[in-house]
This record gives sequence, structure tokens and C-alpha cells, in this order.
Amino acid sequence: MGAELAGVLKNVVAIAAGMAQGLGAGDNTRAMVISRSLAELTRLGVAMGGQPATFAGLAGMGDLIATCISPHSRNRRVGEQLALGKTIEEITSEMSMVAEGIKSSRVVMELAEQHDVEMPIAREVYGVCHEGRTPRQAFRGLLRTQPTTELAAG
Repeated sequence: MGAELAGVLKNVVAIAAGMAQGLGAGDNTRAMVISRSLAELTRLGVAMGGQPATFAGLAGMGDLIATCISPHSRNRRVGEQLALGKTIEEITSEMSMVAEGIKSSRVVMELAEQHDVEMPIAREVYGVCHEGRTPRQAFRGLLRTQPTTELAAG
């Protein structure tokens, strides 16, 4: 369960990382997005029956980092293009492959609601992909989130 969830959730996070990159965020801000997202996906995964160690290992953190920093990541590219002002429709019409995080963000938010798990980064990605929010608005929302012990947050 944990490995499957991590594989889905990392695509949503990669869109957030791409938006950060496209907005010109520094390394520390992008690292914050990735580390807080790891806490989010771990909380949801554990609530759904996954093992915490799965999210700390290759299926979780390893794949998350690779997907968020790779210039070959389709989902990261979507985030970068959103930050440059393109719409989801424009981005997907130019792609020959699917960026799973766009559709997955809707399902992730449904699961988070069902399991009463707070996922502010995934929520902001969903807002940009499906509710007309801009990447800049999304990051303003994230910066208002109070820092806490990451795994205890939410």
C-alpha cells in the first residue's frame, strides 16, 4: 500500500517543486517543499495502512527526490510551465506523455478528506491544476503555514 501511494503522491509533489523552480525559488525553499511534502505523503500513507518506513526509503523519499529534481520529470515540467503562466490545457496539449500528477491531485485531495489528513502542499497543487489559482498564490498560501515538527503537522 505504501509503495503504491508514494508512487502516486510524488507526482503531485513534483508539480509543486516545478512551480517553485519556475518561480525562481532558492534551494532552501525547494527543499522545504520536498521535505514538507514527504511528511504529507507519509501522514496520508500511514492513515491508509502504509508503513512509515516505506516512505522514508527508496519507494518514498528516494523516488520523491528523483522526481522533484530531475529535469526529465514530466510532472516537474508541468509545475515549471504553470509558473511561467501557461494553462494546464496549453501544457498538456504540448506534451506527448501524461503527467499523472494533474489528475492525481484530485484523487489525493479526496483521500485526504476521507482520512482526515491535512495536506497543504497537495491542496495548493490541486488549486492550481483545477481551481484557477496561480502558482504565486499557491506559494503565498504555503508560506503562511506555520512550521512545526513535520511528521506531527496537520
